[in-house]
Amino acid sequence: MKVLLGVGGSDDSIRAVKQTVARAAAAGDDLTVAVVENPASDRSREEITEIVREILDEEGVEAEVRHLEGDPGSQLVDTAESENFDEIVLGGGETSPMGKINIGSIAEFVLLNSHVTVSLVR
Repeated sequence: MKVLLGVGGSDDSIRAVKQTVARAAAAGDDLTVAVVENPASDRSREEITEIVREILDEEGVEAEVRHLEGDPGSQLVDTAESENFDEIVLGGGETSPMGKINIGSIAEFVLLNSHVTVSLVR
């Protein structure tokens, strides 16, 4: 499966990297990691890229790591659709005390606008 993993630097997105890379190692997925600008994250793009490369090395997975410029949600959707990805994977989503899922603006945009399957890793 051809998978586009969007990473914005939140703790949720780092968890998604770990789970998605482990799945790619087991299933042989063709993985591309897209590092996007996330104003809600304190991590720089360089720091995020370094973390992603460390996780890839630990699992022995080869993947393209690229930086997407512009609006993160739009860029993820456009990239997935124009390059024929089978799935977009994003981290995010916390359960509120009332049992509802709260997601960030990037994940919300992708979920609402993508014609490609979206998996949300919580």
